[in-house]
Amino acid sequence: MILKARHHPFIYPFFNWYTRWKLSGKFHSVHISGDFDEQHLPVLLISNHISWWDGFWVNYLNLRVFKRKFHFMMLESQLKKYAFFNKTGGYSVKKGNRSILESLFYSAEILSDPGNIVLLFPQGKIQSIYSSTFLFEKGISKILELVKNRIQIMLIVNMIDYFSQPKPSLYMYFKEYKKENVDIQCLQDEYNHFYSSCIFDQKQKAIL
Repeated sequence: MILKARHHPFIYPFFNWYTRWKLSGKFHSVHISGDFDEQHLPVLLISNHISWWDGFWVNYLNLRVFKRKFHFMMLESQLKKYAFFNKTGGYSVKKGNRSILESLFYSAEILSDPGNIVLLFPQGKIQSIYSSTFLFEKGISKILELVKNRIQIMLIVNMIDYFSQPKPSLYMYFKEYKKENVDIQCLQDEYNHFYSSCIFDQKQKAIL
């Protein structure tokens, strides 16, 4: 049995407040770049995974832009260790176990409600911020097969830079995946292309 997401009536609002407070204290500034065409559909977020901060960053983006009930997949061992996250929308996945199918079906179930949003890190592990190519694990294919075209898919790239400030600035880029073909290879290729364009934009900021 997987650990299903909960949204505790006190802990979840606190988590949202804590997200805003934490970012305001730890980062010099937060920059959000992208356009979202609200279609009143469930939203699947595909993001790079570079640090402990990722969930907080994407929750902040959700609070600012998408405004849906936040859900995110976590390794079962980590979710049991940090049970707080289960009460803020976290649900479990256990790699190498048959229950992984339950997690994938549960993800699709969440994405049947237009008021929900699901964050996935399809590379399945934390990678260096200097990684330039992302290989997606196969699990996301099952979710895409189950939800078909009844969702909006958003690609997210998070980056940090210091430039001349003592604190880092956070740069969040996002765009919608609009191609009719949503197989994992096309999605992976599109994400890698988007990531490269974000790197280029980030380098231009350093020049300016």
